[in-house]
Amino acid sequence: MMNFNTNAHCGSHTRKENIQPSSKIDASLVQRTKQRTVLGVLSENEQRGRSLSQGSQFSKHSSVSDSSQHTFLRCPSSSSYDVYVEEACEVVLAASGQEVVSDSYYLHTQTAALQNEDLRLLLELSSSSCQDASMQSESDDSLMLEGVLCVSEYADDIHRHLRESEVKLRPRPGYLEKHPEITSSMRVILVDWLVEVVQEYQLHSETLYLAVNYLDRFLSCTAYLKRGKLQLVGTAALLIASKYEEIFPPELNEFVYITDSTYTKKQLVRMEHVFLRALAFKMAAPTTNQFLRLFMSVHSVCANTESLALYVAELSLLEIEPFIQYTPSIVAAAAYCLAAYTVNKSLWPDSLHAFTGYTMADIIPCLIDLHKLYISAESRPQQAIREKYKSSKYCRVSWITPPVVLSFL
Repeated sequence: MMNFNTNAHCGSHTRKENIQPSSKIDASLVQRTKQRTVLGVLSENEQRGRSLSQGSQFSKHSSVSDSSQHTFLRCPSSSSYDVYVEEACEVVLAASGQEVVSDSYYLHTQTAALQNEDLRLLLELSSSSCQDASMQSESDDSLMLEGVLCVSEYADDIHRHLRESEVKLRPRPGYLEKHPEITSSMRVILVDWLVEVVQEYQLHSETLYLAVNYLDRFLSCTAYLKRGKLQLVGTAALLIASKYEEIFPPELNEFVYITDSTYTKKQLVRMEHVFLRALAFKMAAPTTNQFLRLFMSVHSVCANTESLALYVAELSLLEIEPFIQYTPSIVAAAAYCLAAYTVNKSLWPDSLHAFTGYTMADIIPCLIDLHKLYISAESRPQQAIREKYKSSKYCRVSWITPPVVLSFL
């Protein structure tokens, strides 16, 4: 059996919070004192040459029990991707590895903005509130998202649009069959690692959901991805998701750092380009998190029920099967029902039935699968999500004992 080992690269995190650009520090200039989890396998000589330590948030020593004995390999220093994109796409980069953008466009945009004093003031106010928004708690984030999603006169239209989009922007079932070197166990470990990274950099939960959506869709439209490039694909997915969702996303250096420099900046930038072309730049994907927030804004619940619903919904990100067969809105509805039943023995309220059109008969198949996952969460080797929801910010809901049976079935 092959193990995933954390190497003893020393360092200190350059940014514990999602902060403004003015206070960003080049990661390469700061002495590192913290270990990173690397989804790579060290050779026997490399293992002897590196010391292991315990207790770091990112440090763990996990193994894959998959019968195929597949595991991630360290990426060689090659410019190739080792992946076939089914839909032809062309990536054009400047010699520096960056896209060339005309300065005149930005100058024109800035000039036009400054000509309007009201717009300039609005931009200043937005800028001054950005830092507060990036530092606030998850509960505050949920209130903001609910306010955006549930403007009363547009709520139905928003929900209808999300329901239409979720069908178009979902991964294809059975996509791992096209990637012989990748197993579902590898994907579980990768998603668990992404959860840790999102926690470490205090990114929004929506960023995690988007990254997993991008990852699955990319693997759906490609074939024969090498196992050593899976972490590169996952890192690129999180890089794109953070650019889409965060006010101040981590710098490129940070994404290289979280892989312990397993991949270079150039490799990550080029993979980002391949990624965007493969997904046809369709980044606004509806997620389970969006639907769940919307449902809880239509029919409010207590803090325990809200946090528990978020917890079980996030657990569903770990497994392709059986959850890939369900749309994000159905998973969100099942998470809502399971949390409501666990906390106060209630289920799907009439208001959400009227709002979504979903009946309990529509929700029950996913609810049963989610309940099984909820029960098994404590015994799984990947514990990042459970650890996250043990905090007081989430009412320590991962300590709540799941119901042994669903008596309403």
